[in-house]
Amino acid sequence: MPSIDIRRPHALPLAEARAIVDKVGSRMQEKFGMTSQWQGDTLNFSRSGVKGSIAVAANEIRVNAELGLMLAPLKGMVEQEIQRKLDEHFA
Repeated sequence: MPSIDIRRPHALPLAEARAIVDKVGSRMQEKFGMTSQWQGDTLNFSRSGVKGSIAVAANEIRVNAELGLMLAPLKGMVEQEIQRKLDEHFA
C-alpha cells in the first residue's frame, strides 16, 4: 500500500494548531465520509481505502496516510492537496 508522510513546521500555539486540525478533520468527515478520533495530540482518521493520522506538535504538523489499492494511482494528487491545505493553514 502506498504511504504518505508529510511534515510541516508551524509557529502557532499548540491549542490553535490543534483547533485547525480539528476543523480539517470535520471537513474530511463532511466531504469524504471519514471517521476521526483524537488520541492525545494526534487525530486518527479512516474510511474505506485510506487510514492515517495528523499529529500536532509544538512546532510541527505531521500527516501520515496509507492509501488502499483504489487510491494508489491518485497518490501524487492526494499529496499535492495535503500540501496545499497545509500551506493554507500553517504557512
